[in-house]
Amino acid sequence: MTAFTLDVYQNEYLPEGSREVNAIVTVSATGGPAAGEAAGPAGSAAEVIIVDCSGSMHVPPTKLAAAKAATVAAIDALRDGVAFAVVAGTDTAKLVYPTKAELVPASARTRAAAKEAVSHLRASGGTAMGQWLQLADALFVGQPAATRHAILLTDGQNMHETPRQLTRTIKAVTGHFVCDCRGVGTDWEVGELREIATALLGTVDIVAEPSGLAADFRAMTTVAMGKSVGDVSLRLWTPQGARVKFVKQVEPTLTDLTGRRVESPPRSGDYPTGSWGNESRDYHVCIEVNPAGVGDKMLAGRVSMVVPSTNEVVGKGQILAIWTDDTVLSTKISPEVAHYTGQAELAAAIQEGLEARKAGQVERATARLGRAVALATESGHGDTAKLLAKVVDIEDAATGTVRLKRAVEAVDEMTLDTRSTVTKRVGRKPAED
Repeated sequence: MTAFTLDVYQNEYLPEGSREVNAIVTVSATGGPAAGEAAGPAGSAAEVIIVDCSGSMHVPPTKLAAAKAATVAAIDALRDGVAFAVVAGTDTAKLVYPTKAELVPASARTRAAAKEAVSHLRASGGTAMGQWLQLADALFVGQPAATRHAILLTDGQNMHETPRQLTRTIKAVTGHFVCDCRGVGTDWEVGELREIATALLGTVDIVAEPSGLAADFRAMTTVAMGKSVGDVSLRLWTPQGARVKFVKQVEPTLTDLTGRRVESPPRSGDYPTGSWGNESRDYHVCIEVNPAGVGDKMLAGRVSMVVPSTNEVVGKGQILAIWTDDTVLSTKISPEVAHYTGQAELAAAIQEGLEARKAGQVERATARLGRAVALATESGHGDTAKLLAKVVDIEDAATGTVRLKRAVEAVDEMTLDTRSTVTKRVGRKPAED
C-alpha cells in the first residue's frame, strides 16, 4: 500500500514585523509496486491514446508511420485488464478502437485488434484539440479506475477552434484525467500544448524527429501504469487572518496550483496533484500571516496529503513562524526556498526572452536570456545552459553577458521553451544522527 511522508524545509525565523512565510514541502510516496510491476488491480487504470491524423501528418509520410508505431508501443505497454481506447484527431475526433464509445480491457486479443485498427489510420483534415479532449473525457466517464491517463500527440496548431473554445474545453475536463502532450516536428504551438498539460497535470515536450516517438510513448505509458494512487490533493490549513499567496509544484516541473484551490472548511483548501506512484515531488508554499511579537511562535500552516474521494489524510507536515530580533537567525535563507525561487525565475526569464525575440524586441530578449544564462550557470542547470547556447552566443556565463544569434533553428528554440519548466532538485545534505 502506498504511504506518503512530508518533509518541510524552511527558515522559520522572521524579522520583527515580517508577514511572509515560505517553505518547500517534499512529498514522497513509497510502498507501491516497483517499476515494471502492476500498480494495482487491472481495472484500477484507464488509458486513452490520441493520435493527430490531420493532413500535415502525411508530410513527410514517415511522420504518420512513426505515430502508428508509437501508438503500437503504447498499446503493448498496457498491462492486462487496463481499460483503453485509441482516438484519431483531426478537425473532429474519431474513435479508432474499439468501435463502440467505451473503453475495453487490454488483453492479447484486444491489443491485436487495436493495433490492426491503428495500421489503417490515414492523414486528412484539420486540427481541433478541444474535440479530441472532449471524446477522451466522454470515454473516461463512468470509469471506476483510480488513475486515468491520456497521451495527446500533434504536429500542428489548433487551427479549427478558437483559443477561447479550446480554453473552455480544457476547463470543462480539468480534474477528470491526466494528459501528457507531445509535439512532433516544429510546426505546433508550445503555448497550446502547455495550456493543456498544465491544466491536466501532465507533461509537455518536443519530439523533434518522428523516429523518437515510439520510445517516448512507451516510456509515458510505462510511467502511467506505475501509478497506484489517483487524484491526491495537497491540503493547506492556515490560521485566522492568514492569506495563501501561492502554492506551486516546483519539482520535477513547475506548475502553479494557486488558482486550482478548492475550499475545504474550516480555513483549508485542497490543491490537485494528480496520480502517484513511487516518487517524490517538491512544492513551494507561501503564506502571509499577521505578524506577532518578538519571541512568539506560530503554526503558520498545516499541510497534508488527502484522498478527496474518501477524505483520508495520508501524510502531514507543519509550517512554522518564529519572530526574532536576531538578524543572524532571520537573514539566513533556506537553501531549498532560494533554489526553487531561482528555478522559477529561470523559467520565466527563458519564456519572456523567447517571446521578446519573436516580437523583435532585441534589447529585452538579450537581457532576459542573459539573465537565464546566469541563473542556469549559478544553479548548475547544465542541460538548460546547453539549450540556451543554441539560442544566444555566451560571452560571460557568470554575468549573463550574451548576444542573440542571428539564425536559430526552430527545433532549438522550441526545445528550450518546452523544457524551461523542467527543474533540478536542490542538493541536500544527509540528516545528521
